[in-house]
Amino acid sequence: MTQIHPVEAEGLDSASRPETRGIELIDDDERHGRARDLFLIWAAPSVSILNLTIGASLILLGLEVWQAIAVIVAASLLWVLPGLIAASGPASGTSGSVVTRAMYGVLGNRLFVAVVGWFIGAVFLSLTWLASSFLGADLLRRAGLADPVWVPIVVTLVVAAITILVAIFGHGLILRVYPYMAAALFVIFLAVAGFILPTVDWQYAPTEPLSGIGLWSAVSIGFTILASTPLSFINSPDIARYLPRETKPSHIAAATALGGALPFIVFTIVGVLLATGLSGAAFEAGIDVALLDLLPAWLGPVLVLGVVLNTIALNAMTAYTSSMALQAIGFRLRRIPAAIIVGVVGTALTIYLVLSSSLLEAANLMLQFLVVVSGPAMAIFVVDVILRRYDYEGPDLFVNRAGGRYWYSGGWSIPGIAALLLGGLATAVCLSTNVWSGPVAQLTGFIDLSVPVGMLVAAVLYAGLLRTPLGKDGRP
Repeated sequence: MTQIHPVEAEGLDSASRPETRGIELIDDDERHGRARDLFLIWAAPSVSILNLTIGASLILLGLEVWQAIAVIVAASLLWVLPGLIAASGPASGTSGSVVTRAMYGVLGNRLFVAVVGWFIGAVFLSLTWLASSFLGADLLRRAGLADPVWVPIVVTLVVAAITILVAIFGHGLILRVYPYMAAALFVIFLAVAGFILPTVDWQYAPTEPLSGIGLWSAVSIGFTILASTPLSFINSPDIARYLPRETKPSHIAAATALGGALPFIVFTIVGVLLATGLSGAAFEAGIDVALLDLLPAWLGPVLVLGVVLNTIALNAMTAYTSSMALQAIGFRLRRIPAAIIVGVVGTALTIYLVLSSSLLEAANLMLQFLVVVSGPAMAIFVVDVILRRYDYEGPDLFVNRAGGRYWYSGGWSIPGIAALLLGGLATAVCLSTNVWSGPVAQLTGFIDLSVPVGMLVAAVLYAGLLRTPLGKDGRP
């Protein structure tokens, strides 16, 4: 049986001291909190300049305003999925990166977490740090610090250091400060929205309105970009795992989904409206630069502060859960050193992107490719929690030998691995991006069906294989 590092019970989930617990099981007498606490924890990362950027990109795709808003609302419905899987945390008393052993087997899960979990974490760490780096560097450029290399690098390093510090303190600090961060971010971004509204072209229409295949191609690509955000949060069980075991899964799902979806809808729509008043030159300069140009001098620094706060909120959560993913892979690390390693890797990737791309280019391309792994992984997780009805016994998840409930075939679950690989393949052949369009996308006139097709293939294949002898676990 895997050795679960002993930790002192006192102050395990305190805002005033680093959290030493990683993937170790949480006893019932250490559980606390209410499902509704999750709403503001998920709202803080969702009040994001990345949403403004993605919203603006929908206009660049050629959509009309009402079409863009319809796509945003449709994609926001996917937030129910991280809500559904979040209750597996309290049910098992451990991290989601350990719960997925039930889907992929003890050994198969190591590969899954190493490739999928880390890829998702690295993308979001780098993209959100990238946003704060570009915006912070542009503000400093206006103040006279114009070095195009070292200024964004220094901004990245400072924000990354604060982020990892929050991740080191862990769940207790997140639970305490995120509601205040969410409130501050709402105020800041609503103020920004107020100054954007006078610039909105309420009569906006594309120069050449899309129709037919071209319209569906733009709609589907936009949907894929938007869907990547909710589909990436397979870490939602990590944030909920301290809740009492008897907390209703429906309450956990509602608080998680609404906390993520409502800011997502509001501020992505603000991004759409922002784009209607921008010129082609403004898009070329970058959304971050154009946004600062629209604001009064006093609000620019406030917006940058908001972006930094949001970056810390999202990336501290990502680094926090990724540190437990390192433990789940099998590295003999305590959670705090693991969080530091995550921060170093994410910072390095961010610096590379700062020096090689624009925010809009990086965001759209990386978010589209993200669904190749996140879509099928989310589909499998959702199917598993529905079929098992959250039946995850924590101690069983840590048995890593033959005879264990989740050992399956030599430590590998064929249904989970097969569904993930074939779902990812189905996603890739339907994906349509600037650098890769799969054969199905080319046949359909570059309509991007990657999300629905990939998730459907993964879900149906996984559910079907579970009903065969290959899906039998070691339960007596």
